Amino acid sequence: MPNNHFKRGELYSFITGKASTAIARRLQKKFNNAGLNLTIEQWSVLYHLWKQDGISQQELCNATFRDKPSITRLVDNLEKLKLVKRVSSKEDRRMNLVYLSPEAKKLQDRTMEIAEETLNEALISVPADQIDICKQVLQIVYDNLK
Repeated sequence: MPNNHFKRGELYSFITGKASTAIARRLQKKFNNAGLNLTIEQWSVLYHLWKQDGISQQELCNATFRDKPSITRLVDNLEKLKLVKRVSSKEDRRMNLVYLSPEAKKLQDRTMEIAEETLNEALISVPADQIDICKQVLQIVYDNLK
């Protein structure tokens, strides 16, 4: 017997990720209002580079759950904005490593502050114990499907 307690109409709402979409829209609006010329998708790439600068495009694919063409497009656009630079790997010239520019490093604190503010708004009335349960359940779901 399946372990889901959704009624037929509820499952679709769950799968579409309404909460995730709402947070992303709010974050994008806040970036725009702050005068940041940055999409949420671009920010997610920068986020992973702030954690570890100089990683390969494949590692960015894995970290952001995007395919190679999507990462290539995002890195292309970030290069046009002068926020990242591709450098051929010394060990394997077929592989590009992506590095942050000084301009991108300057964006980290401000964008992370806006992201934290947005998440705090989203979770304002959610008790901490329920947030912990939600994180645990979502981790289990992810682990079951990876």
